Amino acid sequence: MGTNRENGSLYTRIDGKVATVEFGHPAGNSFVAELLNRLTNELHALSENQNISVVVLKSEGDRVFCGGASFNELTAITNIEEGRLFFSGFAHVINAMRSCKKPIIGRVQGKTVGGGVGLAAACDYVFASVNASIRLSEISIGIAPLVIGPVVERKIGKAAIAELSFSPTEWKNAYWANEKGLFSKVFDTPGEMDKELDFSVSQLAGYNPEALQEWKKTLWEGTSHWDKLLLERAAITGKLVLSEFTKKALAKFKK
Repeated sequence: MGTNRENGSLYTRIDGKVATVEFGHPAGNSFVAELLNRLTNELHALSENQNISVVVLKSEGDRVFCGGASFNELTAITNIEEGRLFFSGFAHVINAMRSCKKPIIGRVQGKTVGGGVGLAAACDYVFASVNASIRLSEISIGIAPLVIGPVVERKIGKAAIAELSFSPTEWKNAYWANEKGLFSKVFDTPGEMDKELDFSVSQLAGYNPEALQEWKKTLWEGTSHWDKLLLERAAITGKLVLSEFTKKALAKFKK
């Protein structure tokens, strides 16, 4: 049963050394600005929590992992500053995941679009269902995946992100995402996925937390400039969302 809250929901459950963060929104687990801010703050808090070693990131329901940016909030943007602030929310989440001292394990149970693909890419290891197809739809509405581009490219490479982004209406299946490196493992059923996820996370939680922290830091070497880069990309996207092309494209979806 998913949330019906307009601003979405965010819950954290701590079991031993594992913190499970679950987000949800009635519109396909999409992100409104408030939910992005809450997730960023929660990740920063968990990063400093000495009692946990691993973070699991998941979403509500069994059909959609993440619908990306909130359609309603996208259409409500009226000026460049509002656009910059909204897309900065995704920049802050990705940077919080990147800088989190704990490894973040993603659970992707269903379709994911746009910013949701960035969220999956920012995880350190991803368990996915066979139903977890992906799509970068930004080009089709007149913007571009500028904010999430660096983190997605880091996982799948420039050629693959070009293929994904220049076919914005085409779904790529979970096996494509697995082959390219976005997903670590793909399972036929959610039950099989959760069984393996629980086992792997319990093992990780038993390892030396200092070793996990140092290894994660090493894996993300060369990305410290993203603190500035992603915010610059957010400003560009905030400008693009106000273009006549994008306004017309969003209006068609709204009808």
